[in-house]
Amino acid sequence: MINITRYIFCVFIISAIINKLHGRYLSNFFSNHNNRWSVQSVLKATTGAVNFLNENRRFLNQEISDVTPQFGDTYNFIIIGGGTAGAAIAARLSEMPQVKVLLIEAGSNENLFMGIPVYASVVSVNQKINWNYRTKPSNKYCRGIKNNSCLIPRGKVIGGTSVLNYMIATRGSTEDYDRWAKMGNKGWAYKDVLKYFKKLETMDIPELSSDRAYHGTDGPVHITYPNFRTPVGEAFLKAGEELGYPTVNYNEKNIKGFSYVQCTIINGTRMSSNRAYLHPVRDRKNLRVTLDSTVTRVLIDSSTNRAVGVEFIKNGRNITVFASKEVILSAGAIGSPQLLMLSGVGPEKQLTELGINVIRNAPVGENLMDHIAFFGLTWITKAPLTFHLSEVLNLLHPYAGDFFIDRRGPYTLPSGCEALAFINTKQLRNCNNLPDMEILYISTSIQNFMVPRVFNFKDSILEKWEKYDTYGYTMVPILLKPKSRGRITLLANNINIKPEIVPNYFDDRNDIETMIAGIRATVKIGRTKAMQKLHSQLVNITYSECNYKYDSDAYWECLIRMLSTTLFHQSGTCKMGPIGDPTAVVDPKLKVIGIQGLRVADASVMPEIISGHPTIPIYMIAEKAVDMIKKEWGY
Repeated sequence: MINITRYIFCVFIISAIINKLHGRYLSNFFSNHNNRWSVQSVLKATTGAVNFLNENRRFLNQEISDVTPQFGDTYNFIIIGGGTAGAAIAARLSEMPQVKVLLIEAGSNENLFMGIPVYASVVSVNQKINWNYRTKPSNKYCRGIKNNSCLIPRGKVIGGTSVLNYMIATRGSTEDYDRWAKMGNKGWAYKDVLKYFKKLETMDIPELSSDRAYHGTDGPVHITYPNFRTPVGEAFLKAGEELGYPTVNYNEKNIKGFSYVQCTIINGTRMSSNRAYLHPVRDRKNLRVTLDSTVTRVLIDSSTNRAVGVEFIKNGRNITVFASKEVILSAGAIGSPQLLMLSGVGPEKQLTELGINVIRNAPVGENLMDHIAFFGLTWITKAPLTFHLSEVLNLLHPYAGDFFIDRRGPYTLPSGCEALAFINTKQLRNCNNLPDMEILYISTSIQNFMVPRVFNFKDSILEKWEKYDTYGYTMVPILLKPKSRGRITLLANNINIKPEIVPNYFDDRNDIETMIAGIRATVKIGRTKAMQKLHSQLVNITYSECNYKYDSDAYWECLIRMLSTTLFHQSGTCKMGPIGDPTAVVDPKLKVIGIQGLRVADASVMPEIISGHPTIPIYMIAEKAVDMIKKEWGY
């Protein structure tokens, strides 16, 4: 705690020096007296920071205790991965006092500083809580990222990627789940999974919580609107109306339209799976959690094709534990296929070449899907209608006190994300069909915010962007239903050697065409009367790599391959499908096909990526998995 206190103190001193040396930042502050740097604002921020330190101490006291199992210990259920799904499954299974549950997590504890929404992009690449994956270099995508290789943050912390994500709560379209069912996954239609969306949720938005047909009010995951809005965010919604789109609650039946973002936030801070599911059950005697524990493989008895236990390393010790009923793999869309392959379940040729005993030949690692986003559309404004990087990095600015004392202000916006739209570029005003694009509105100029450096864009691009270090806003088109498919390939019989990740972004020509249409739809939003009233101007940067006529398809394609990067929504690598489907790894009950006592429950089982951010659907998968497990074992 002393180190954190010193850190805060140093930040205050450095912040003061910066503002003295760069008075231009002070002139950019909003003009009303509440937003001027003053003795009062400094005292408020200082008091708030001290209070936040105390709150963080209380937060850490809520963390579930770390235990070290003994070699040979037996549990009824062993869950691998304490992330979004794993934490939920462990908590729900431990509701049965007669059941012994072990949750194994490779990372360590979460803290409250990781939960300040505006800093989500920085937290997402914190190497201490991150697996730090990268895509294989390519000249077809990620060309504007250093080494032509996109970063893929994945949480290595209790709470997993729910500690790293941008907290945007979306379920996806009802049609997403109906399509899963039509692919042979009985029990996964929207009418079947709706009860789990409601079960996991406490909807803290009063005007939405009253709709009990779609929303829950006593689940572990709290969902709310961030309590800060800009004039541009309001104009964004009015622009949607001008274009014929409704303002919608996208977590009900029809998601097409414009909305402020709903977020997994409580009291202005992040609600991770750890906070939602594990903190309330920290005193349960039948739930054990081992942290800093890296699983090396699942033990599968080759004579019976049954998972019987798990091997992991903790503090340099090799420990083996056994499961009397099931091993549940919730290590994510990269970790789960890697562990399955290391355990002998995967492509036979690949495993044989690595000297791994093949227990079952299966298409593990195939069907990799992801949402890719274009970060090349920023508008600058003449007036400070949004907020600036200098303001949220400066702990002496009134924004800091607003957050630390009152939990309000731009610190509550997840990396500045304020609103979004779901559209279909082919049928613009038809509300009853699946959207193919999401447009995410960010209340700051991407050029002056943290995202470009966090995503590791090349210095040559950053130099161009830094010329537009001013107030503005950004709209990010996101490809929702990619047709391209990538793969994850094991490179060694060693958990410490990361697998090769080849996402094959834009491998299918249709994805490029849809993204171009999404960019043009986004530019059209910027041209509406509602947005033009703000006197904003689209930044048009010339890139020597894309020497094509402006607004031509060739121009946009070049920029798309250079300025697009992942939104960390990897999924599908342990595909769910009916028995007999040659592309399936798990069946509709999430059991690994051909292996007894082994299930997978995380984003990797999605047969097709959902139309939105995946955290809430992953919670749903976990909740449904627990019900299926309880039913099977007669609980």
